Amino acid sequence: MFKILVCDRVSPKGVAVFNESADFEVSTLDRTYSEDEMVEIVSDVAAILVRSATKITSRIIEAAPHLKVIGRAGVGVDNVDIPAATKRGVIVMNAPGGNTISTSELTFSMLLALARNIPQAHMSMKSGAWERKSFVGVEVYGKTLGVLGLGRIGSEVAKRAQAFGMRVLGYDPYVTTDRAAAMGIELVDELDALYPQCDYITVHMPKTEETKGMLNSQVFDRVKPGVRILNCARGGIVDETALHQAIVDGKVAGAALDVYETEPPADDLPLRSLPQVIMTPHLGASTEEAQENVGIEVAHTVSDYLRTGQVANAVNLPNLDAKTYELTRPFLELGERLGRLVSQLAPKRNERLVITYGGKAREVPGDPITRAILKGFLASAEGEEVNNINARQIARSMGITIEEIKSSEETDYTEWLHVAAHSGDTKTSAGGTVLGTRAEPRIVRVHGRPVEIVPEGSIMFFCNADRPGFVGDVGQALGKAGVNIASMTLSRKSLGQDALTVLNLDSTPDENAIEAIQGIPGISHVQIVRL
Repeated sequence: MFKILVCDRVSPKGVAVFNESADFEVSTLDRTYSEDEMVEIVSDVAAILVRSATKITSRIIEAAPHLKVIGRAGVGVDNVDIPAATKRGVIVMNAPGGNTISTSELTFSMLLALARNIPQAHMSMKSGAWERKSFVGVEVYGKTLGVLGLGRIGSEVAKRAQAFGMRVLGYDPYVTTDRAAAMGIELVDELDALYPQCDYITVHMPKTEETKGMLNSQVFDRVKPGVRILNCARGGIVDETALHQAIVDGKVAGAALDVYETEPPADDLPLRSLPQVIMTPHLGASTEEAQENVGIEVAHTVSDYLRTGQVANAVNLPNLDAKTYELTRPFLELGERLGRLVSQLAPKRNERLVITYGGKAREVPGDPITRAILKGFLASAEGEEVNNINARQIARSMGITIEEIKSSEETDYTEWLHVAAHSGDTKTSAGGTVLGTRAEPRIVRVHGRPVEIVPEGSIMFFCNADRPGFVGDVGQALGKAGVNIASMTLSRKSLGQDALTVLNLDSTPDENAIEAIQGIPGISHVQIVRL
């Protein structure tokens, strides 16, 4: 008998999946419990199902010795401490895709409401007024919509915009030109080319270090006057303070927000006072159909895992039995880090990814490793929405071709992986192996040059002239910025030729430090990779 704890009003149809079997005993909470309350009731549960309200912390996980799986009825898993769950051997599963239609429909509803001042006119009528002239709107036909992020939801929003006769510009560094063209979207390479053309801009990207605050005061200085901004993706991508000022200054005509930097937002949030701003309380997935879909989906995956050991939609474990997972685990870790590395070093738009298995790596199951590589490679584009299950599908949707090769080439390593990303005529590649009895991952080749890199933390790459004194110059620049060098590797073909230098750093240098290093004579192509 497995005890299931259901939190946050998961769909009754999802709960019914467990009630159909005598293998499960289900308890459903009638409100959101605090961490202290959760700790008191989880000692005998095998599975916990949540939406977004309940936070599953490391303390709760430690208090549940029988816990095997945490199911999230939705996509985002930021309310679950995944490292703590992984450390305890608890699988975390989500329900990707269940809210695609609901969120895209909400986004386009918000766009139309912005165009025609529908919420404002509604409130005026409710107050007893009749103010036709106060709510003159604009048509969306013939207008230009900029879609930032062309994943599942962004693509659906684009379809709806096209049906209304809108021109759609798209920005997504990870979607190929052919894929965008097939969707009828004009793909732009640089955001600066998109901003001045758009009457509406909608965000459909994950919140990452790269996208946090991406719509800021500098952007609002460059947009087309009178643009309208929509965010139904993740709070924090739009700088709320800058947006407020841009609306007050008349640069932005209005905004529609479903997500916020802090949720729920503060009562005194300045955006609340602006009549040009439409706000909803994170309703992207709040339709009956979406809640049923994600509830049923996560219930089936949790049920299947508890009864048969089958793993699906796991964000911290591939589809493997325990024995095979142990054999494959070192390569999964290496593969994901290789994917992250190549993704950050490569140009943003890649048509092809070639994955090569060599030595003993040819003998382990390749599909889970490929999926781990893709998960790492796509993380910058899809954030928490990409996992080992949907990685192949997401890559296909972006127009990326995957090639997998098993090589008999002899190298200095008994087992190795190699990843090459192709963008037009540009190839970016890195290879790695696992070392010692602890099977620690190492990057041993970048751009065809031998290196030895610990794939973690902040890593600096640059090309440099092979001359005396450059190491001291770099060390001095980093020292002034308070950044310590943990290790260094230099790869040159011969004396006096240009070299590739890689530094493992204890912290990430700021822009001033990076510019200082870029300005050192003989140094070029400075890049920071975060693993």
